[in-house]
Amino acid sequence: MQRKIENIANEGGLTSLLFLYLEMNTELVERLVNEALGEDSPLFLISLEFLPESKISIIIDGDEGVPLNECIRVSRAVESELDREEEDFSLEVSTPDITKPLLVFRQFKKNIGRTLSVKTNEGKFEGKLVDVIGEDVVLNWSAREPKPIGKGKITVQKSVTLPFNNIVEAKVKLIF
Repeated sequence: MQRKIENIANEGGLTSLLFLYLEMNTELVERLVNEALGEDSPLFLISLEFLPESKISIIIDGDEGVPLNECIRVSRAVESELDREEEDFSLEVSTPDITKPLLVFRQFKKNIGRTLSVKTNEGKFEGKLVDVIGEDVVLNWSAREPKPIGKGKITVQKSVTLPFNNIVEAKVKLIF
């Protein structure tokens, strides 16, 4: 490993050494998070970010929510394996903000029954998430359309099945 670091330092200088160090820490922290989450299978990782000023941000979610004590447990499991003597850091473990887009397919299963606003390359859809089948998301909604015969409009039920890979952004719509 020392020879690899020396070669990188000779080829790309300090910037390459810093990149290698951050890359190794990213892998280490991700492994530690996954080990901590593996202890409680309903939990899953949403994002892991290394932010300026040595801040590590971990966002986790759960199939049935995430109790505060689980955030504390994951934080302690990760922090106990990192050396503050080597690198000072701040660690933040939190749950996703309700106003942020859904990022992981597993979040869709958790939100069955809620109204979603979904953007795809083909258009925008807003409806109740009724099912998650394989890698597809099913939305239902009501729409007013002109009557086939005569004046006026009727309410019709619409449905769309969207492949997860085609979803550009999906947010839970808050209804008060």
